[in-house]
Amino acid sequence: MTTKQYILSIDQGTSSTKTLIFDELGQAVAKGVEPLHTNYLENGLVEQYPEEIIQNVLMSVEQCLQEFTANGNNINNIKACGISNQRETFVLWDKSGKPLCNAVVWQCKRSINICAKLKQQGMDGIIKQKTGLIIDPYFSATKLIWLYQNNEDVKQAIDAGNAYFGTVDTWLLYKLTNGENYSTDYTNASRTLFFNLSTLSWDRGLLEIFGLSKLNLPCCKPSSHLFGETDFNRLVNKPIIIAAMIGDSHAAAFGESCYEPGTAKATLGTGCSILMNIGYELKHSSNGMVSTICWSTKDKVQYALEGVIVTCGATIEWLKNEIGLITDSKLTEAMATSVPDNNGVYIVPAFSGLGAPYWDMNRKASVNGLTFSSNKNHIVRAALESIPYQIKDVINAMEKDTGVALKELMIHGGLSTNGFVTQFIADLLNKPVHCSSMPDISALGAAYLAGLQQKIYKDLDHLSKLNTEKKILQPSGYKKVNEWYKGWQEIIRNEK
Repeated sequence: MTTKQYILSIDQGTSSTKTLIFDELGQAVAKGVEPLHTNYLENGLVEQYPEEIIQNVLMSVEQCLQEFTANGNNINNIKACGISNQRETFVLWDKSGKPLCNAVVWQCKRSINICAKLKQQGMDGIIKQKTGLIIDPYFSATKLIWLYQNNEDVKQAIDAGNAYFGTVDTWLLYKLTNGENYSTDYTNASRTLFFNLSTLSWDRGLLEIFGLSKLNLPCCKPSSHLFGETDFNRLVNKPIIIAAMIGDSHAAAFGESCYEPGTAKATLGTGCSILMNIGYELKHSSNGMVSTICWSTKDKVQYALEGVIVTCGATIEWLKNEIGLITDSKLTEAMATSVPDNNGVYIVPAFSGLGAPYWDMNRKASVNGLTFSSNKNHIVRAALESIPYQIKDVINAMEKDTGVALKELMIHGGLSTNGFVTQFIADLLNKPVHCSSMPDISALGAAYLAGLQQKIYKDLDHLSKLNTEKKILQPSGYKKVNEWYKGWQEIIRNEK
């Protein structure tokens, strides 16, 4: 009888760490979740404690292993580990492994002025050409520049060549292997503003411009790679191979089988990240997208365009918590379908500005087209419609940039259970929409990549046959959605 093989997958997120164990069929058999504290400070500073991140991961792993063994499974049958992580968040430490400061979280806005200065210096073009990214506090480099200018310990360590930089994946690898391994993968590297997408290596020219030429940086590897091995601080007797590391949004794309150009995923959460595979050739955006690595293995590197929608599910929470129009977000589907259309009502959800493809961070939210015949159902419907409209905006921009047509969209996240939203997306895009039933898609993607490296999964074709239980929504052919979308575009273009 063949012994079953399992993969342990860590999804280290901003608010918690989830650890899952998957079997050879890609089915989760155990799970542990541990909340993680974040410090939201004055002046837009957002930080976490580096050592707390490690302990948080270990507690999550311990919970998962306890459930795994309680179900009669043998830990020795876990053959590999994959790591998915919150992107752009980074840690700095010295040669001894001691953090030089708190981890700076991707949400942190401390470097707004530095970004403005880089733009004034005309750096936009060279940074976009080399990294695929725009100058924004979202990405790691400008916040590291801020630390260099404002934290004497950090400055001295960098100048002395004693500062080691790592996104969360690198920090976890370094600590879990007792300082023996110092590496990252291409996806995480591609979110730093240091990484050259064409050469797949750190760009020393940019580091020189940023004044960070003496900074130590990890080795860059494919997402599916032999990174090292760990016993998770003696939680297991036999070390487990770390066979994959990948940023969470990219892991979700891989878990959703975005293996071919034109396949895309959308995470419908508080905001929305849309990632579309564009194939083996790097393409730059002139329509508000960022270029990035989609995923990579030993012999394949796939590129992607990404569009970030700032406000998605947060609009529904605003209607519930601030306006009191609904008591439960689950009621919105019935409310939206109770009226034949939005009655000319549109909501532009620019509560924190508009993201891709507009990048108008000074824009304010608005409700448009209200009349005495408008009721709360029209407003709720308009809020839900704003989500497909923004997704359509991003997909249109991606298709213009690349000439690659969308084949199908995979969606997951809280609002993927809203039938009105999902069917509206399918009708507006006129493409199939796949709704995943897997709630932990990033963890699944990291597990798939680790399983590929260890040959638990044969190839991409093998993976595409796993977890095929998805609700597929076909376009209904309802043409009025295109008229309503024109109304959205007019408001977006004309409203000041």
